[in-house]
Amino acid sequence: MLRTVLFCLGVSIGVMQPAVGQGVKVGEAEYFSSPKGSEKRPPDAPHRTVALMAQAAPTNQWYSTLIFNAKPEAIYAQPLTVKAAAPAFEVALPTKKVVPTWRRDVEISYPHEDPLVFRPAAFAPDSSKLAKFSDWSIDVTMSAGADSMIATVSHGSPYVFFQLSRGDIQVALPAGANRVAGIGLPNQLIVDHKGKRYVVFAATGASWEAGTTGAWVGKLPQGKGYFTAAALPDDKAATLELFARHAYAFVQDTRVSWQYDQANSTVETLFSATTKAMEGSNTNTIMGLYPHHWHQNPLVADRLGVAYDTVRGQIKTLVGNDFKTRRQYLGWVPFWPAVGAVQGAPDLKDVMSIDVRNAGRMMREGGDFPYWRGKGIMRVINLMNIAEQQGDTAARDRLLALAKSEVEEWFAGKDRKTYFQYDAKLGTMLSHPEQFFVIEQMNDHYFHYSYWIRAAAEIALRDSDWASKSKWGGMVDLLVKDIANTTRGEKTFPYLRHFDAYEGHSWANGNGLGTSGNNQESSSEAAYAWAAIILWAEVTGDKALRDAGIYKLTTEVAAIDYYWFDVHQQVFAPEYKNVDTAILFGGKYEHNTWWTDEPRQITGINMLPITSVSTYLGRHPTYVRKNIDALKVEMETYAKFGKLPPNPPPKDVWQDILSKYFSLAEPQQALASWNRWGSVEAGDSRTHTLHWLLSMNTMGLPDFSITANTPLYAVFKRPDGARTHMAYNATIVPIEVKFSDGKSLRVMPRSLGVLK
Repeated sequence: MLRTVLFCLGVSIGVMQPAVGQGVKVGEAEYFSSPKGSEKRPPDAPHRTVALMAQAAPTNQWYSTLIFNAKPEAIYAQPLTVKAAAPAFEVALPTKKVVPTWRRDVEISYPHEDPLVFRPAAFAPDSSKLAKFSDWSIDVTMSAGADSMIATVSHGSPYVFFQLSRGDIQVALPAGANRVAGIGLPNQLIVDHKGKRYVVFAATGASWEAGTTGAWVGKLPQGKGYFTAAALPDDKAATLELFARHAYAFVQDTRVSWQYDQANSTVETLFSATTKAMEGSNTNTIMGLYPHHWHQNPLVADRLGVAYDTVRGQIKTLVGNDFKTRRQYLGWVPFWPAVGAVQGAPDLKDVMSIDVRNAGRMMREGGDFPYWRGKGIMRVINLMNIAEQQGDTAARDRLLALAKSEVEEWFAGKDRKTYFQYDAKLGTMLSHPEQFFVIEQMNDHYFHYSYWIRAAAEIALRDSDWASKSKWGGMVDLLVKDIANTTRGEKTFPYLRHFDAYEGHSWANGNGLGTSGNNQESSSEAAYAWAAIILWAEVTGDKALRDAGIYKLTTEVAAIDYYWFDVHQQVFAPEYKNVDTAILFGGKYEHNTWWTDEPRQITGINMLPITSVSTYLGRHPTYVRKNIDALKVEMETYAKFGKLPPNPPPKDVWQDILSKYFSLAEPQQALASWNRWGSVEAGDSRTHTLHWLLSMNTMGLPDFSITANTPLYAVFKRPDGARTHMAYNATIVPIEVKFSDGKSLRVMPRSLGVLK
């Protein structure tokens, strides 16, 4: 049996490919090079150039539809939309559509409609391929033999840059559009349509002629087969002049870099673009900044210009090739300390006794699927943490052994149905059996694997030898690389699968299905995934991976505030009646889920799993109250107009999730609202819920005004002003933690330190 060659795990992994179907040993774990039977296969991604076929496929991105589909869906670059459907390339500036639903609310959509359509005049492309990608830009090549038209599309850019191998360009206008005469230069095609203004900036010396088919033909000078399409935010002469000045600075590369300042608990992110002047000397482009870039950001406040109305709120322009953001990293600890002799403590002892006894059954309630089993294992781990803190070491040891055995069973790969597989064609780890199209569409890897990674990190805190690469840690590293690889251009795994560095959040769908673009539903599980990466990195001493996890968690949480909850009131349209978005798409947002119309789950999907990481949800207590109040109205509407499924959920479904969330604003009311014998979400337990609620009542609300010089910390503040400072030391040597309010705490290895 062939074995893997693993080197520098966390930086680079080389995978020796065995014969089809054979197992690959990673310490005591084993994965497989192909399915063991007739299970689903991942999709092919053939629509890449030869050079890109030598790299892992960039799945789960805003543009991933390109690589999987001969006729790809529209791509939502913001503010523009494009569609690369050979033989033509479409460019549009979408406008708002308000779509009523049976729920008596609306969905907000900015669909790809009425585009300008670009076709080479000298040849007819018969295929579209991804030719290049960087952190927020892509090159799409549309070719016919040796001829090609290359289009460069970037997040936030008002431009699409084109290069033709030869000949002229034809531009078909949408019905009702007209060329604006009398302004601009001869090489500029200026178009008005339904209040929108487009300009095509051809090379100097080019001219535009009306074609025989109704399209306009750009007569390009010999050797100058380049032009730029742009949508302007207004029809002012000064705006046209500004956009003309920067139209020939073609984007070549884009890169996001981050710096975690541990002493001050901040993350600084640099966005930088590299350009090439196709003519003239100007190399500055026009960048479009999303609300999470420009809002409350003094680093860009004096550089902002005209703005676009988009599905993400106002995108504001900035002339230049770089900008920075700086955010506070909020911190968290893996678990909270023991609940002492407070009201409700006897109940905690009772429910913990029951849950410990039933832990094996609880862990397997979701069946033999990697997502549900991962949640089940973390259900046991969370119970183990509480038992440990409450001083029940016998229960702790039993639960630790149970979690270990379950992880080992899956990692060992001995079962025919439950195992992991590496697919070399795409560069990805797959988990069997298939559920939620995790293989067939490459969906949700970070949702699934985060539970396994977090569980492994928690086990490693108690047994570092178990997590060594010679035992089970090598398999964990592979799952980490699948969802959080920080090395660009590798063959084995893509760079930052799922994470959209410019939009600031993740995408769940792998192959870009749907006319509204890619999507993400459970933003909270994305945040949970990056927290799992942080803890594993801390346990294994991988500082670069830890910093990447901190960057992703900090950025994702900021994006959640803007695009899922709109706590700053910068994004949601006035017509939108809900206080949150349940599913965010490239081109729309809605208050719904994929599997149910039941309001508690629609609201709760962006909260679960409620763990010690989830305190970020409490930064805006007023919004928490607003969200809970809105849910009451939604429940009334659902009772009147909703259609119950054949097997309806309990009326208090996810009451544990919602009670814990509510406690981030009103701890006493939340505890009173929770029914000890009510329903329990499949990733939670009565013990964990009650421990959370009692802790919130004891410690007070999270206090984000205080930071610490370590990544694993948390501070809470009671109404009387008393604070609880916490820090966790995942290393093997003592650390001195300094808090920004002057408090300090010495924390022993693999321990939680608490200062009251």
